[in-house]
Amino acid sequence: MKRNWSLEELRDQFVLTYSELEMIRKKEKGSRLGFAVMLKFFQDEGRFPRNKREIPKALVDFLAEQTGCTSKSFTAYDTDRRMTKYHRSQIREFLHFRKWSHEDLDVLSAWLLENIAMHGHDTSHAVVTALDRLKELHIEPPTMDRLERITRSSIHIHEDSFFKTISDGIPQAIKSMIDELLDTSAVEDGELRRDIPLSFADLKADPGRASLETVMQETAKLRLIRKFDLPQELLNGIPNKSIKRYRQRVTSEDLNELRRHPAPVRYALMGIFLYVRSREITDNLIELLIQIIHRIGINAEKKVDTELLKDLRRVSGKQSILYSMAETAVDNPDGIIREKIYPVVGEATLRDLVKEYKHTGPGYKKRIHLVIRSSYGGHYRRMVPEILGVLDFHSNNDTHRPVIDALNLIKKYANTNSRYFPSHEHVPVEGIVKNKWWDTIIEETAEGHEKINRINYEISVLQALRDKLRCKEIWVLGANRYQNPDEDLPPDFETYREENYKILNLPTDVDT
Repeated sequence: MKRNWSLEELRDQFVLTYSELEMIRKKEKGSRLGFAVMLKFFQDEGRFPRNKREIPKALVDFLAEQTGCTSKSFTAYDTDRRMTKYHRSQIREFLHFRKWSHEDLDVLSAWLLENIAMHGHDTSHAVVTALDRLKELHIEPPTMDRLERITRSSIHIHEDSFFKTISDGIPQAIKSMIDELLDTSAVEDGELRRDIPLSFADLKADPGRASLETVMQETAKLRLIRKFDLPQELLNGIPNKSIKRYRQRVTSEDLNELRRHPAPVRYALMGIFLYVRSREITDNLIELLIQIIHRIGINAEKKVDTELLKDLRRVSGKQSILYSMAETAVDNPDGIIREKIYPVVGEATLRDLVKEYKHTGPGYKKRIHLVIRSSYGGHYRRMVPEILGVLDFHSNNDTHRPVIDALNLIKKYANTNSRYFPSHEHVPVEGIVKNKWWDTIIEETAEGHEKINRINYEISVLQALRDKLRCKEIWVLGANRYQNPDEDLPPDFETYREENYKILNLPTDVDT
């Protein structure tokens, strides 16, 4: 039972009914509060407290007020006395509960085996589930030690079956590859002497900062894991909580520990690890791609701003200056600028206005684009094709299809050096190329034909991709965070709706 209760919560759950008060009044005055506390605790938890430390003081005070007793009277209530055992018997009878039997525990074990997959292989959660089940059946549970032994035994039996099922679903050829990956003798003086190019430690390692080396390392990991070609349906229906726990178990164990496991356990754990790691690395690559695209623009702005701040001085009062210039020009249509305008608005101020417009208007944006193009073409363009080459982009909305087609076009010509796309290729521009960059991407030849500048086009496509990835209008096959949004909820979510809402600690009532 939780320790802290608000007055509103106490009133909702622990107000004594008329029949309960009638039963309590028949008790000796010194034991009335103790009886009331035991009754309401059992009602809420489905069991009696193991000791007084489990009982919140707020509950004792709240029941003391209802029974007309002092809170101190509960201090003298001995939970081990013969009278207390009689009280427990009365409470069980009043609430239509009975004590557990060995047959009940056998039935509970069987029920746990059937339902444990839904709850995950977690002892503490399984114990809570078992207590809830016994409460539904109006059976007083055994001691916590005994209940934990039952749940651990059920988990162990289910786990053995679970590992065997997964292991049997992995082809022998893949099992041989797993054994090779875990072969410690394949590493000698830090050098690999086998067909698999990366070690198990490499696969476990997290990515570094966004750099060419990081991109190459992560794409190599993903390509290696894909060689294992695990059956897609291998982990269908298994709770994410269980999958994450086993993935963490593999990560925390060293090679020797993994190799010592029985074959079904070893292959099942490694199958889960490779499945989860593939999705994690896919997410990492998408994050790297988003960071790279963002960094190109941010770095370009910083570079241009640093250069311009040296000589840029913002001019205040532009409206007043414009009004003074317009009034002077209208009054002196034939006048000379140096004689009529400069006395009203100084030459230095006008030069500052020109600078500011160039540095913040279309000229400023074009300058940033030139820096972006230079940075992307000279450095980042080596990373992006590597990432795009291993990611499979999709969308559930035809509106975003042009971006998918544009990505496929970029992949197709990734290894060519031509400045423009071939004239016969259809290059999607609607919904990708922003109006302000139109002139930089679509160039016109002397003959009047339009050509698409590849580098500038790629930059626009990547910027559009970043925006759509972040809101999941475009998703990536084999990802986790960036997976198909239609698959964000588990397929059995509605079946176990109440249980799932309990785990999320959310009410099932939409208004609440």
